[in-house]
Amino acid sequence: MTDLTLFHTADVHRATFDALANRLAPEAKLTHVVRPDWLERAQGGIDVALSDEILTEIALAPNALCTCTSIAPVAVDAGALRIDRPMMDAAAATGGPVLMAYCLDSTLAPSSDLLTQAFAEIGKAPGIHPLPLPELWELFETQRPEDFAKQIAKRIDQAIDQRPEITCVVLAQASMAQASQYVTTPVPVLSSPELALRHALGLSSAG
Repeated sequence: MTDLTLFHTADVHRATFDALANRLAPEAKLTHVVRPDWLERAQGGIDVALSDEILTEIALAPNALCTCTSIAPVAVDAGALRIDRPMMDAAAATGGPVLMAYCLDSTLAPSSDLLTQAFAEIGKAPGIHPLPLPELWELFETQRPEDFAKQIAKRIDQAIDQRPEITCVVLAQASMAQASQYVTTPVPVLSSPELALRHALGLSSAG
Protein backbone atom coordinates (compact mmCIF):
# COMPACT_ATOMS: atom_id res chain seq x y z
CA MET A 1 0.00 0.00 0.00
CA THR A 2 1.34 3.40 -1.01
CA ASP A 3 2.26 5.89 1.70
CA LEU A 4 1.18 9.46 0.93
CA THR A 5 2.21 13.00 1.82
CA LEU A 6 -0.82 15.27 1.85
CA PHE A 7 -0.50 19.04 1.50
CA HIS A 8 -3.38 20.99 3.07
CA THR A 9 -4.12 24.68 3.52
CA ALA A 10 -6.56 24.05 6.40
CA ASP A 11 -5.93 21.80 9.40
CA VAL A 12 -9.48 20.43 9.30
CA HIS A 13 -8.54 18.27 6.31
CA ARG A 14 -6.11 16.25 8.41
CA ALA A 15 -8.96 14.57 10.31
CA THR A 16 -11.03 14.13 7.14
CA PHE A 17 -8.33 12.17 5.35
CA ASP A 18 -7.28 10.20 8.42
CA ALA A 19 -10.88 9.02 8.80
CA LEU A 20 -11.12 8.14 5.12
CA ALA A 21 -7.83 6.23 5.19
CA ASN A 22 -8.87 4.36 8.32
CA ARG A 23 -11.99 3.18 6.49
CA LEU A 24 -10.51 2.55 3.05
CA ALA A 25 -6.95 1.40 3.77
CA PRO A 26 -5.98 1.23 7.45
CA GLU A 27 -2.49 0.05 6.56
CA ALA A 28 -1.69 3.23 4.59
CA LYS A 29 0.52 5.84 6.22
CA LEU A 30 -0.47 9.47 5.69
CA THR A 31 1.91 12.33 6.41
CA HIS A 32 0.21 15.72 6.64
CA VAL A 33 1.76 19.10 5.80
CA VAL A 34 -0.55 22.01 6.71
CA ARG A 35 0.20 25.42 5.17
CA PRO A 36 -2.72 27.87 5.60
CA ASP A 37 -0.35 30.68 4.63
CA TRP A 38 -0.17 29.32 1.08
CA LEU A 39 -3.91 29.81 0.60
CA GLU A 40 -3.82 33.26 2.17
CA ARG A 41 -1.02 34.34 -0.15
CA ALA A 42 -2.68 32.76 -3.19
CA GLN A 43 -5.79 34.93 -2.87
CA GLY A 44 -4.05 37.74 -4.68
CA GLY A 45 -2.58 35.40 -7.28
CA ILE A 46 0.37 33.03 -7.03
CA ASP A 47 3.54 35.07 -7.47
CA VAL A 48 7.00 33.72 -8.24
CA ALA A 49 8.07 33.53 -4.60
CA LEU A 50 5.02 31.51 -3.57
CA SER A 51 5.25 29.30 -6.64
CA ASP A 52 8.92 28.52 -5.94
CA GLU A 53 8.16 27.73 -2.32
CA ILE A 54 5.34 25.33 -3.19
CA LEU A 55 7.35 23.67 -5.94
CA THR A 56 10.37 23.13 -3.71
CA GLU A 57 8.50 21.69 -0.75
CA ILE A 58 6.20 19.39 -2.72
CA ALA A 59 8.99 18.14 -4.99
CA LEU A 60 10.79 16.78 -1.91
CA ALA A 61 7.75 14.87 -0.67
CA PRO A 62 7.07 11.26 -1.68
CA ASN A 63 3.72 10.50 -3.35
CA ALA A 64 2.25 13.96 -2.79
CA LEU A 65 -1.47 14.73 -2.86
CA CYS A 66 -2.50 18.40 -2.85
CA THR A 67 -5.89 19.01 -1.24
CA CYS A 68 -6.11 22.74 -2.03
CA THR A 69 -7.63 23.67 -5.38
CA SER A 70 -6.25 27.22 -5.37
CA ILE A 71 -2.61 26.08 -5.42
CA ALA A 72 -3.26 22.86 -7.35
CA PRO A 73 -1.78 23.87 -10.74
CA VAL A 74 1.58 24.64 -9.11
CA ALA A 75 1.40 21.46 -7.03
CA VAL A 76 0.89 19.41 -10.18
CA ASP A 77 3.99 20.99 -11.71
CA ALA A 78 5.88 19.72 -8.66
CA GLY A 79 4.61 16.18 -9.25
CA ALA A 80 1.61 16.07 -6.92
CA LEU A 81 -1.81 14.58 -7.63
CA ARG A 82 -4.38 17.33 -7.35
CA ILE A 83 -7.36 16.39 -5.24
CA ASP A 84 -10.00 17.31 -7.80
CA ARG A 85 -8.63 15.45 -10.82
CA PRO A 86 -10.53 12.16 -10.27
CA MET A 87 -13.70 14.12 -9.46
CA MET A 88 -13.50 16.22 -12.62
CA ASP A 89 -12.92 13.13 -14.75
CA ALA A 90 -16.02 11.54 -13.24
CA ALA A 91 -18.04 14.73 -13.77
CA ALA A 92 -17.07 15.02 -17.43
CA ALA A 93 -18.05 11.39 -17.96
CA THR A 94 -21.68 12.32 -17.17
CA GLY A 95 -21.74 14.34 -20.39
CA GLY A 96 -22.67 17.65 -18.80
CA PRO A 97 -23.66 20.30 -18.30
CA VAL A 98 -22.02 20.30 -14.86
CA LEU A 99 -22.90 22.66 -12.00
CA MET A 100 -19.64 23.66 -10.31
CA ALA A 101 -20.09 25.08 -6.81
CA TYR A 102 -17.24 26.97 -5.17
CA CYS A 103 -16.71 29.46 -2.36
CA LEU A 104 -13.32 31.04 -3.06
CA ASP A 105 -12.72 33.12 -6.17
CA SER A 106 -9.19 31.72 -6.34
CA THR A 107 -10.75 28.30 -6.97
CA LEU A 108 -12.72 29.28 -10.07
CA ALA A 109 -9.97 29.36 -12.71
CA PRO A 110 -8.09 26.18 -11.71
CA SER A 111 -11.31 24.21 -11.29
CA SER A 112 -12.85 25.42 -14.56
CA ASP A 113 -9.63 24.77 -16.45
CA LEU A 114 -9.36 21.23 -15.12
CA LEU A 115 -13.00 20.41 -15.86
CA THR A 116 -12.63 21.83 -19.37
CA GLN A 117 -9.56 19.63 -19.84
CA ALA A 118 -11.47 16.57 -18.60
CA PHE A 119 -14.23 17.22 -21.14
CA ALA A 120 -11.68 17.70 -23.93
CA GLU A 121 -9.94 14.43 -23.14
CA ILE A 122 -13.14 12.50 -23.82
CA GLY A 123 -13.99 14.56 -26.90
CA LYS A 124 -16.86 16.59 -25.46
CA ALA A 125 -17.50 20.30 -25.48
CA PRO A 126 -17.30 21.71 -21.97
CA GLY A 127 -20.60 22.41 -20.30
CA ILE A 128 -19.87 24.24 -17.05
CA HIS A 129 -22.25 26.35 -14.97
CA PRO A 130 -20.32 28.04 -12.12
CA LEU A 131 -22.18 28.50 -8.84
CA PRO A 132 -20.22 31.05 -6.77
CA LEU A 133 -20.94 31.01 -3.04
CA PRO A 134 -18.38 33.42 -1.54
CA GLU A 135 -20.74 34.65 1.14
CA LEU A 136 -20.72 31.20 2.75
CA TRP A 137 -16.95 30.95 3.26
CA GLU A 138 -17.17 32.80 6.56
CA LEU A 139 -19.09 29.81 7.98
CA PHE A 140 -16.11 27.59 7.24
CA GLU A 141 -13.59 30.08 8.59
CA THR A 142 -15.55 30.47 11.83
CA GLN A 143 -15.68 26.70 12.31
CA ARG A 144 -19.38 26.16 11.65
CA PRO A 145 -19.06 23.15 9.34
CA GLU A 146 -22.64 21.92 9.57
CA ASP A 147 -24.11 25.34 8.78
CA PHE A 148 -21.58 25.67 5.97
CA ALA A 149 -22.58 22.33 4.46
CA LYS A 150 -26.33 22.90 4.81
CA GLN A 151 -26.21 26.34 3.22
CA ILE A 152 -24.19 25.02 0.28
CA ALA A 153 -26.70 22.21 -0.19
CA LYS A 154 -29.61 24.65 -0.10
CA ARG A 155 -28.05 26.79 -2.83
CA ILE A 156 -27.33 23.72 -4.97
CA ASP A 157 -30.92 22.50 -4.68
CA GLN A 158 -32.16 25.94 -5.73
CA ALA A 159 -29.78 26.02 -8.70
CA ILE A 160 -30.84 22.56 -9.89
CA ASP A 161 -34.48 23.60 -9.73
CA GLN A 162 -33.62 26.36 -12.22
CA ARG A 163 -31.41 24.16 -14.43
CA PRO A 164 -33.00 20.70 -14.78
CA GLU A 165 -30.60 19.87 -17.61
CA ILE A 166 -27.67 19.55 -15.17
CA THR A 167 -26.20 16.02 -15.20
CA CYS A 168 -23.81 16.38 -12.26
CA VAL A 169 -22.75 18.72 -9.45
CA VAL A 170 -19.14 19.12 -8.37
CA LEU A 171 -18.09 20.61 -5.05
CA ALA A 172 -14.93 22.34 -6.20
CA GLN A 173 -13.27 22.60 -2.78
CA ALA A 174 -12.50 19.72 -0.43
CA SER A 175 -13.89 21.78 2.45
CA MET A 176 -17.34 21.60 0.81
CA ALA A 177 -17.56 17.79 0.79
CA GLN A 178 -20.00 17.45 3.68
CA ALA A 179 -22.63 19.35 1.69
CA SER A 180 -23.28 16.25 -0.41
CA GLN A 181 -25.03 14.73 2.61
CA TYR A 182 -27.68 17.45 2.59
CA VAL A 183 -28.41 17.96 -1.11
CA THR A 184 -31.87 16.60 -1.94
CA THR A 185 -31.66 16.66 -5.73
CA PRO A 186 -31.39 13.25 -7.45
CA VAL A 187 -28.57 14.62 -9.64
CA PRO A 188 -25.18 13.11 -8.62
CA VAL A 189 -23.15 15.35 -6.33
CA LEU A 190 -19.41 14.68 -6.43
CA SER A 191 -16.85 15.71 -3.82
CA SER A 192 -13.13 15.26 -4.08
CA PRO A 193 -11.63 13.76 -0.88
CA GLU A 194 -12.67 10.12 -1.17
CA LEU A 195 -12.31 9.94 -4.95
CA ALA A 196 -8.80 11.41 -4.72
CA LEU A 197 -7.68 9.17 -1.87
CA ARG A 198 -8.96 6.07 -3.64
CA HIS A 199 -7.06 7.10 -6.76
CA ALA A 200 -3.86 7.90 -4.88
CA LEU A 201 -3.96 4.55 -3.05
CA GLY A 202 -4.77 2.58 -6.17
CA LEU A 203 -8.22 1.58 -4.97
CA SER A 204 -11.36 1.22 -7.07
CA SER A 205 -13.57 4.30 -7.37
CA ALA A 206 -16.47 2.52 -5.64
CA GLY A 207 -16.40 0.77 -2.32
